[in-house]
Amino acid sequence: MDLYFAPMACSVATRIALYESGQGEAASFHPVVLATKQLADGSDFYAINPKGQVPTLRLDDGQLLTEGPAVLQYVADRNPDSGLAPAFGTMERYRLQECLNFIATELHKQVLAAIFHPASPPEAKAFVRDEVAPVKFGALAGMLTGRRYLIGERFTVADAYAFFVLTLCGFAGIDRSRWPVLETYYADLAQRPSVARALSEEMALAKKG
Repeated sequence: MDLYFAPMACSVATRIALYESGQGEAASFHPVVLATKQLADGSDFYAINPKGQVPTLRLDDGQLLTEGPAVLQYVADRNPDSGLAPAFGTMERYRLQECLNFIATELHKQVLAAIFHPASPPEAKAFVRDEVAPVKFGALAGMLTGRRYLIGERFTVADAYAFFVLTLCGFAGIDRSRWPVLETYYADLAQRPSVARALSEEMALAKKG
């Protein structure tokens, strides 16, 4: 498999999933400069993925898979023994899809993308940060009340994605400490070897520019 990613973008969740499921060593990682839509060699990323977004996963048979929630579930299902996704047909599997969609649409796109988008007016960013973010992250905190992970007591790809959005809180001016359950959850996730490795590698790449 080939993962096209951008350092500290949402594709870090896929890197975590690959490491967590034991597939990281067999995967190839290709950094993308999202601002220019170019690969490290200067080639056009649009030629690979016309959407121009990460994560983009090239499968062993040459097919391309895009969109974070789909990519995460594919990686999880490649190694069912990892427990990164509940079995098909179970209520827990639908809960996983519920969580992935909530993170993608309500936290990632509605909150973080709006704050980080260079064209967002300052007043729009302030509104999202002060009015929208507390509601959405408060909902995430509620989903974690009384449980260690989003789908009960087992780490799944939903937690990998949640780690990404919680990491970006600090850069977005969102005070994560107002939700103690999120602080505890984040600290727990950060101690997982797969998460610590992925974060360390991507932070180093992000600093290099």
